[in-house]
Amino acid sequence: MPVPTPIPRPIAFDHWPYPRWLAHRGAGKLAPENTLAAFRAGAAHGYRMFECDVKLSADGVPFLLHDATLQRTTNALEHLGAGTSAVAGDHPWRALSQLDAGSWHSRAFAGEPLPSLENIARYCLHNGYFLNLEIKPTPGLERQTGEVVAQHVARLWHGAAVPPLLTSFDHEALAAARDAQPQLPRGLLLDTLGPGWLETALTLDCVAIVCNQALWDRSSVTQAKSAGVRCLSYTVNDEWAAQRLIDLGLEGIITDRVDLFSPLL
Repeated sequence: MPVPTPIPRPIAFDHWPYPRWLAHRGAGKLAPENTLAAFRAGAAHGYRMFECDVKLSADGVPFLLHDATLQRTTNALEHLGAGTSAVAGDHPWRALSQLDAGSWHSRAFAGEPLPSLENIARYCLHNGYFLNLEIKPTPGLERQTGEVVAQHVARLWHGAAVPPLLTSFDHEALAAARDAQPQLPRGLLLDTLGPGWLETALTLDCVAIVCNQALWDRSSVTQAKSAGVRCLSYTVNDEWAAQRLIDLGLEGIITDRVDLFSPLL
């Protein structure tokens, strides 16, 4: 009988290579979230790692956006016209790239565009920044999104010492990313610790779990770390909460308050 080919595992880091502090959606309170302007704002406060959300355009281009729809953070209704679908994934990248993703935040950012993953990759690679990419599929495109994002990350970060950490709440998207590029590091996002939470992360071959900050305590951290899984938390905006997580030994803290927390802590 033929010997089964072993499945490649995620990159085995001798030490956790990512900074502890991550700027949420760039610096998504000081500048329009998930834009290059937000990344620059976070970098200006000394942050070297950024969390952001990525989904696919109708023609398969990965780009940054949190919501499934366009109304909250772009001028889509005005630009695309009444009666046009508000779902971001229904539009080709050519149309999406023309939207204003900054005016909703403040006048200073009027005209700020939605960035493609390729734009963000260039910025991070050129400056030596790290990235946590949350795979945020348009409903119905979970597997396709995980696969395409992983393929693009493998291409864009080819030869880089530390690729992005790919995370998602969606198990199907993470499984597709694993199947497409198993060597890329992955993390399971959780907003509850239901039965089998750790087993699910291990089944998906995740190197990290990223939890709502309230879910981590001494017991859950010990369970995760005993299984060789790193512990990260979102979205931490209070000093007391941050100190509690630091005392628990968390490897990553995602925050909106880049103006409050020094990334050197």
